[in-house]
Amino acid sequence: MSQIVIVSGSPSALSRSERILYYLGDLAEEEGYSVKHISVKDIDAEDLLFANFNSPKIKEIAETLEKADGIIVDSPVYKASYSGVLKALFDILPQDVLQDTYVLPVMTGGSSSHLLALDYALKPLLATMKAQNLKGLYYKDSDIDKTGNHVIVDEDVLNRTKKQVNYFLEKIKGNIGGFIVK
Repeated sequence: MSQIVIVSGSPSALSRSERILYYLGDLAEEEGYSVKHISVKDIDAEDLLFANFNSPKIKEIAETLEKADGIIVDSPVYKASYSGVLKALFDILPQDVLQDTYVLPVMTGGSSSHLLALDYALKPLLATMKAQNLKGLYYKDSDIDKTGNHVIVDEDVLNRTKKQVNYFLEKIKGNIGGFIVK
């Protein structure tokens, strides 16, 4: 069974970013993928702050990411970029940890004015880790219901989400033996 790894860069206990990630994970599971969640909240702050490359948790995360068939990375927008804690995590992971792995970048922000953070902040970070970035998804806070049954409240946004997730899963199916098939 193919494995999707979901990485949350949200430091908040209850966040829209987390809600979106669990929804995206559910969509992947419906298609037969196993899903593993990694959150920056689950990592010892001292390991991140002091760049503890030898942390067992950091080594475990690196191994999980290296074995993943596909990865979804999400961050809320902070100061027109991704969260600092997500950056701290990627700073201490091996440089090629995402090599030849399809990654679906996802961001959430207060308004459309932060949309470019996806292209000018998160995607370049993932590219330095050798990821195969896909188009990605951006959600405004008003697109997400934090408590209701319907995570995504706008029908057009929901359709765009399903289309991007399907594309992501199709790309993973074409990735055989660690080599990208074109």
